[in-house]
Amino acid sequence: MQNVRLTKTDFLIAKDCNKNAWLKLHKPDIYKAKPLTDFDKNIIETGNEIDELARQLFPDGALVENRDDIELTKKLISEHTSVIYQPVFSTNEYMAVADIIVWNDTQNAYDLYEVKSSTAGSDGEGRRTNEYVIDLAFQKKVIEMLGVPVNSYNLVRLNKEYVRGAELSIPDLFTIEDLSEEVDKVMADIASQMAGVREYLLKEDEPAGYCDCIYKTKGNHCTTSWYSLHELPEYSVHRISRIHKTKLSAFVESETLDIQALSYEQIETLSDIQQKQVNVAQSGKVEFDEEEITKFLDQLEYPLAFIDYETYPSAIPRFLGYKPYQQIPFQFSLHVIEKPGGEMVHTDFLHTDNTNPDESFLEALQVNLPASGSILVWNQRFEKGINQQLAERNPAYSQFVENVNGRVIDLIEPFDGNKAAYWHPDFMGKSSIKYVLPALVPDMSYKELLVQDGGMAADTWNRIVTGQFSEEEAQKHINGLREYCSLDTLAMVKIWEVLVQTVS
Repeated sequence: MQNVRLTKTDFLIAKDCNKNAWLKLHKPDIYKAKPLTDFDKNIIETGNEIDELARQLFPDGALVENRDDIELTKKLISEHTSVIYQPVFSTNEYMAVADIIVWNDTQNAYDLYEVKSSTAGSDGEGRRTNEYVIDLAFQKKVIEMLGVPVNSYNLVRLNKEYVRGAELSIPDLFTIEDLSEEVDKVMADIASQMAGVREYLLKEDEPAGYCDCIYKTKGNHCTTSWYSLHELPEYSVHRISRIHKTKLSAFVESETLDIQALSYEQIETLSDIQQKQVNVAQSGKVEFDEEEITKFLDQLEYPLAFIDYETYPSAIPRFLGYKPYQQIPFQFSLHVIEKPGGEMVHTDFLHTDNTNPDESFLEALQVNLPASGSILVWNQRFEKGINQQLAERNPAYSQFVENVNGRVIDLIEPFDGNKAAYWHPDFMGKSSIKYVLPALVPDMSYKELLVQDGGMAADTWNRIVTGQFSEEEAQKHINGLREYCSLDTLAMVKIWEVLVQTVS
């Protein structure tokens, strides 16, 4: 493959994991072996929608539709076309597609604008900003090779402070930051980085050994880690909760990859919580603190209300009062137990129109939640945060929301962090209900459901309300959403029952 033309996309993939980029180029069947989920596709669709909206900041531009149309880009630039969308810059070795370039008469050069669907910028979110700087630096290097005059390199991102009014305001929706100085600071190294990645990708033979993700925690592994790291044990040291990269690297360098193989001396280097996780994993036995679990249960007051919300994080604010990516609460499931030994009563709410669900959601909460007693959730920061945002947008419900939030108890507490009082080897260091439930209640599972996780729920709802399903399909997916959310709260009831049985 002597004619590899390194694209910006492949360069950025390689910056994260070299072998992943090599497999994408040389063995695309492996790279694409795991198809995109509907949620992944929605992220891509959202990015495309934001790109098109950002063009309204610089209207009446010429679009280079074909990413191979280098000659059209040259022609448009030679004519000093005022605004160009998706211009293609290419040499024999490198290629970059910019989002927008705008001719600056004063500087007799173009200003380049890179559009991102994120709200993160240079205001204290350095890791994300650095990714964008590298992105722009790659573009700048290719453009410099071609001799195209560019005055500034800018980031166009969503404005996290923007609150939608009756109509969407495009100028207010976006924030523009000039990152030219930051880009200049990394230019000294970018050429060698680009050359190094290209040389790596030119290799005909597959690079031997693990991919770079061997030094990263499980949640940060690349697209093809299932292939490159297939020899890793299922419960590897990469699953140790919140393990620092230096400790993980030390374990990898010592070839201690299985959590079962960690020595006493190695375990001693971990935090108390991590040591507990490893010890439980190695013993294969459940451990619990009866006193702490009893304290947790004793604070609960009947009636017990187990509730779970489903939300959609709309990047582009869809309704009045919403900010970019602010969660739209469209569904809840509620199981109530009135008294000790009492039967469960289930109710739910699901908004199925593409209209603001806030008031309907709040009304349904007010009608169905008991006026007293404990309200149990899984990860209170989420539900309480949604409640607070609802109150801010709907101040008439502020007193009700304050009462609700004051009664919230987090059922995750006995399984999470410093307050954990119940440890199971099958938790694998996680406190997500998707790990806790199958460990404690093996006969309950999400695997057979049409909707299997929160991401699928969000995407499914969006497709329902935006008319992407036929009437018959929409009803099937509405039923799927109800079944999924109901299982979430039933799961909480069953987990609570396990805690009760543990100490009784």
